[in-house]
Parts: sequence; structure tokens; C-alpha cells
Amino acid sequence: MQLLNNRRAVVTGAASGIGAAIAHAYAEAGARLVLCDRDGERLAAVATACRALGAEVLECMADVGSREGAQAGVDACVQGLGGIDILVNNAGMLTQADCVDLTQQMWDDMLRVDLTSVFVASQRALPHMLAQRWGRIINIASQLGIKGGAQLTHYAAAKAGVIGFSKSLAHEVSKDNVLVNCIAPGPIETPLVDGISQAWKAAKAKELPLGRFGRAEEVAPVAVLLASEPGGNLFVGQTLNPNSGDVMP
Repeated sequence: MQLLNNRRAVVTGAASGIGAAIAHAYAEAGARLVLCDRDGERLAAVATACRALGAEVLECMADVGSREGAQAGVDACVQGLGGIDILVNNAGMLTQADCVDLTQQMWDDMLRVDLTSVFVASQRALPHMLAQRWGRIINIASQLGIKGGAQLTHYAAAKAGVIGFSKSLAHEVSKDNVLVNCIAPGPIETPLVDGISQAWKAAKAKELPLGRFGRAEEVAPVAVLLASEPGGNLFVGQTLNPNSGDVMP
């Protein structure tokens, strides 16, 4: 059974990592897709793979770091597929520095890409979802937004903001059957963590009860669950934690 049959879904940051894995899982589940990323070559490869699974796919070259880029996927979905049912705010960035060395530009860039883009895209999608009284907004946060992490104060702050934003928005719109939730993965083997030092990653792996980082394809089914019916129907303002045991709420 295709759990997302004909649902119109936008996935940002879809060219690699968790975004690409969610795109593949949504294609297998029967969704119609708008895939967004600023890396056109990788985006095209993911789109081709999703089409091979039978999905209708539109590609959207966009950088969520700008307001227009954060709105672009929603606009493409409405214009190209006639509306929007599911928004997955996955695109993000990750840099590393001690707080004492963190520049204002690094801080501003992190919040603009990892937090402000979530607000902008969600705000763009909401009128359509509210009008049809059905919608799912799934925001990719991080376990570091719950527990924090050394040398990642700006990243943890942005992801904590995503979680707080999602809970607050869920209070506003759930009565109209628009459900807003977060996924807060632990450390996942993706291109996003390539810029983090090997020493940090090795130390982190030793902390995990599971003893290893996760894989993107182990996170994607959570995004299918939250978007599906009836499986996702009772998740409201929740943060699901596929994190190798790093956080046990």
C-alpha cells in the first residue's frame, strides 16, 4: 500500500543526505514531489531516481538562505501540482567553532538557513493547507537542539528554535487538521557532517548507546509515518528522535 498516494510534497535540501532519503521514501510511498536544492547536478540525480520509482517529480533549484529561495518550493508545488499537502523543511547547514571564536556572520548565516527558512516556507504553505483543512509540516531539527553540543552553539540554538517554532505552530493550526512535528536525528552519516572534525565524530560515536552514527535511510521512514494516514494522525507538536540513543526523552 502506498501510504502517501498522490499527496503533493515539497522536500528541501533534497539533493543529498536525509533529504534525498526522504525523497526516495516518499516516491516509493506514492507522493508527487517537488524537490528543492541549490546543487542542481545532485538534485537532478535524485529526481531521476525518484522518477524511476514511478513518482511525478518537479525540480526546484533554490537556496533557502534567501526569502525567495525558501518560498520557491512551495510556489513550485502550488503552480505545478495544484496545491501542497506536505512540507518537509530539511535544508540546512553545519559549521563548527568555539563560541568565543564564533563570528557574527557565522551566527547570522546559521539562523538564516537553519531556522528562518523553516518559518518562511511554513508561512508560505499554511494558507493552502488551512484552506483545504489538511496538511503536514515536518521540520528536521537535531538532538543537539535538545541537549546542546560543544563548538555548535549556533547550530544548537537554531535547531532548538525549530523545535520551539514547531510546537507553537502546532498549537495554532492543529484544529484545522494541519499537523506540525519535528524529527530530531542524532548524528547521521551524511555530507552535512563532513565539515565536522574526525576527533569530534569519533568521540561522539563512543557516547552513543547504539555505538554508531545512523544512516539517512534509517531516518526517512519517520518522515513517511508523520505524513501518512492514519499513522501520523495523532502526532501534534511532537519531536521524534531517531538518534542512536543520544537523547532519551
